[in-house]
Amino acid sequence: MQNPIYTIAKIAEILNADSKLVDAEVIIQYLVIDSRSILVPENSVFFALSSHRDGHEFIKDAYARDIRNFVVTKAEYVNQYPDGNFLLVDNVLAALQQLSIYHREQFQLQTIGITGSNGKTIVKEWLYQLLAADFNIVKSPKSYNSQIGVPLSVWQIEADHTLGIFEAGISAANEMQRLAEIIQPGIGILTNIGEAHAEGFSSKKEKLTEKLKLFSGSDLFIYSPEYVTGISTKDLPGKKKFTWSSKQLADLQITAVEPIEGNCYLRAIYQDTEIACMLPFKDKASIENGMICWATLLALGYTPEQADARLEKLSHVSMRLELKNGINQCSIIDDSYSADISSLAIALDFLNQQNQHPKKTVILSELFETGRDDLDLYTEIAELLAQKKVNRLIGIGTHISRYADLFNFETQFFDDTNAFVEAFPGLQFSHETILVKGARRFGFGRISKLLTQKIHDTVLEIDLNAMVGNLQFYRSKIKPGVKIMAMVKAFSYGSGSFEIANLLQFHKVDYLAVAYADEGIALRKAGITLPIMVMSPEESAFEAIIRHRLEPEIYSLEILNSFLNALSDYDFDYPIHIKIDSGMHRLGFDQTEVDALAALLKDSARVKVQSIFSHLVASDAAEHDGFTRQQIDTFKIIAHQLVNVLGYKPLLHIANTSGISRWPEAQMDMVRLGIGLYGFDAALANNRGLQTVMVLKTTVTQVKNLQPGETVGYSRRGIMPNGGKIATVKIGYADGYTRYFGNGVGKMLINGHLVPVIGSICMDMTMLDVTGIDVKPGDEAIVFNQEHTIMQLAKDINTIPYEILTNISQRVKRVYFYE
Repeated sequence: MQNPIYTIAKIAEILNADSKLVDAEVIIQYLVIDSRSILVPENSVFFALSSHRDGHEFIKDAYARDIRNFVVTKAEYVNQYPDGNFLLVDNVLAALQQLSIYHREQFQLQTIGITGSNGKTIVKEWLYQLLAADFNIVKSPKSYNSQIGVPLSVWQIEADHTLGIFEAGISAANEMQRLAEIIQPGIGILTNIGEAHAEGFSSKKEKLTEKLKLFSGSDLFIYSPEYVTGISTKDLPGKKKFTWSSKQLADLQITAVEPIEGNCYLRAIYQDTEIACMLPFKDKASIENGMICWATLLALGYTPEQADARLEKLSHVSMRLELKNGINQCSIIDDSYSADISSLAIALDFLNQQNQHPKKTVILSELFETGRDDLDLYTEIAELLAQKKVNRLIGIGTHISRYADLFNFETQFFDDTNAFVEAFPGLQFSHETILVKGARRFGFGRISKLLTQKIHDTVLEIDLNAMVGNLQFYRSKIKPGVKIMAMVKAFSYGSGSFEIANLLQFHKVDYLAVAYADEGIALRKAGITLPIMVMSPEESAFEAIIRHRLEPEIYSLEILNSFLNALSDYDFDYPIHIKIDSGMHRLGFDQTEVDALAALLKDSARVKVQSIFSHLVASDAAEHDGFTRQQIDTFKIIAHQLVNVLGYKPLLHIANTSGISRWPEAQMDMVRLGIGLYGFDAALANNRGLQTVMVLKTTVTQVKNLQPGETVGYSRRGIMPNGGKIATVKIGYADGYTRYFGNGVGKMLINGHLVPVIGSICMDMTMLDVTGIDVKPGDEAIVFNQEHTIMQLAKDINTIPYEILTNISQRVKRVYFYE
């Protein structure tokens, strides 16, 4: 069969949309939901989705990027763009889903649908590796499994595909039925059922019942009985069922799990016969995901011998881009494990978020298993790189090299990775952002290592997707039109500077706030163009503040007069922010100073008040709600006095992170979001609804066996009366792991075990009591993550998460992940 052709008129018919069509025959190939991510505008249609932000607000941006086809719900936009095609529908998301359902129904394609709480993406990627030799597979890019991601994934189906593998994720009841209609899986796989996204359901059973709706029309259902507890077998979906388990009778009953030198040997009973396979992994999650893949191969009719031969060749799947510091002041985006068109587009979008260097370089291998003609493939890649304003391409592989003439910018080509490595000493990389993206067989990890600064074995990992999730969580709590000022002071609470600011700028926060001018100057030099408020402006920095277009917080008459003097050579209204002391008693104008402040502001034409704000003292604490109300009232009185004098309305803001959660009436014109971005909000029980952003990890340097009575560390404070085993890890108080964690107070996770610190914390090292645990040099030690939380560390030493985060030394390397 041929691929269906969709004109905009045909899409209007499919959606039963009211339409205004200027060019009804334009061909649509691409569905766009983000005005910043446009590949071929003339063949794209923009869906103005409304979730945390109203997509109609970005029609202007999409139009400026040459999009002329739109699906909207607001009729007033139709006549604003006379040369645009507009489809008017009741619900844009429902329209996107309906179009993907129609597209799916054009193909008699066997599909595998995967859902669960954890493991969906890894199982999907491993099944792709296992089955690619036998099928031309279309699959979800990265972890596109949402109400939006699933239709975008299914839209990729083309006539030559013989198998689809799609994952589906939900976060609330009544979401799965629509995804089931889109995917229409003939084969269903249920992965681990855990606590992820549990907040949207009244019980674990409700969540499970909702997830199982994906498989209501499936011919084959693959699952573990442990994950369907409470559901009777007759109520489970699937005309045929295949079970796996390591704990009870099943079609694939795993009887032994034996670690062997970094691998794992599995034995099982299948069809009354003992079978075995080798997995090239040893961690618990990978072993379980491997069991699911083993069961799937057997359920699809592969022999035990075929399954074993394929499973032992599985390779690591990195679903996250890594942003690292590189040699010669470069920034390196490491995506060296996969290469296909859809993931390349995602990686290029992330590359475009980076503003710290003017030059953007892509090191790209040739692409395999696309099912497409090379000329067509590399023509699209060339257009994509040009559209994303890439300055230089280094292509690796003989196929991509043949099409060098398609790339109309700086290029270099090498036949293979070895040739690049040999030439590396003579290549020039300096002050640029470099995306390293290669198919697995090219071994681009070698290239990434050459380009990346040597990383101290103690690393703070920052999950940028989790941070975006937290930003959207708070956006969902604020009223339409309320702006967001994001706090990035103190090195973004220890997480980084321009890396975090780039992300926030890309996701359109309205303001940034720093503590000191030098922080703001560093952001400006890194290409950040958002308005930046400086909360502690020093008189000595006023000239630099003005030169770099920073906006000072004015908290006293003295500071205001000094800044006015600094502006004496300027004739424009310079933006400032007025701080009111409503009860914090730290900085700010109080009621007695309002008249003098108002007089100065009224008589000066040199400044313009951008905002008037104050700070809540205890917005998270119910016992202080009376005082919080008093603060809000005091602020409103003083602010309105100033507004009356100014004759114009600055932004008013008082709500901090916990204020957003507990005091919706205090949102006013803007809110200030700080620690909530990083996953902490004292107003939320157990930070419910927020995601863990940071993981601090280190490695084991040496393991020692000690005799009874021997001691550990300085001053012999670590005593082992019965002897035992200790592990030394590469983190100490110079890295920010304070001495308060010494002598059993602190704990770390090694190989799934929580082990205590023994002895005093050293400057660069810490010793852990690992008696009775299998530990060896090179093993990972988790200082904090989503299980062993920063909240617990803070509680252990009687402090707050802010202090734990901001204490992390600059010598601890930050690695940023983006999916």
